[in-house]
Amino acid sequence: MTAPEGRGIAGFEDSNTFRILHVSTGNVCRSPITERLTRHALVDRLGDPLGGGLIVESAGTWGHEGAPMEANAELVLADFGADYSGFVGRELLDEHVIRADLVLTATRDHRAQVISMGHSAGLRTFTLKEFTRLVRAIDPATLPDPRDEGMVERARALVRAAAALRGWLLAPSVDADEVNDPYGAPITFFRSIGDEINQALDPVVTALTGVSARG
Repeated sequence: MTAPEGRGIAGFEDSNTFRILHVSTGNVCRSPITERLTRHALVDRLGDPLGGGLIVESAGTWGHEGAPMEANAELVLADFGADYSGFVGRELLDEHVIRADLVLTATRDHRAQVISMGHSAGLRTFTLKEFTRLVRAIDPATLPDPRDEGMVERARALVRAAAALRGWLLAPSVDADEVNDPYGAPITFFRSIGDEINQALDPVVTALTGVSARG
């Protein structure tokens, strides 16, 4: 059996791409919203649906394989002008973690589950809000200029810098790094979660690309 390419297993590195994997429980609410908002933000900043080599995916620790995202999640994405079409839920597999350069989870429990799968995932797996907090503390001048070295090299340097800061910059509270599950909740709660995710993503995408959001 040949191992899939990725950063989790030595010798399987694709130098032209950087894979971001968003993880929640069912892969029908939080992680689809985060995946599609990330893609939307990349297009906004770069005008490039391929994100300069950044590939954005999602999966669920108890993923509803083949399921569409929740209707309220689609409405939230529509509010932001993001594309929700064609989404199909996935169960988190070893190959997803192996291929990922950065794993961003909804909660600390999801983070622990990803890390427990092995594949050297510990240094590249964070909760979304944890990664946001760490990214805010990184001086962008210390990162490679994407115009000179490319978006992929900048993204890899960002993950390394965030991992180095993790033990020094702790969460202000137990729940600060959590994104609550809106599954089964009314659209008002879905929208609050969408706003929460979007706010957390903004500095992350800016740090990854070196480009601030328009307007």
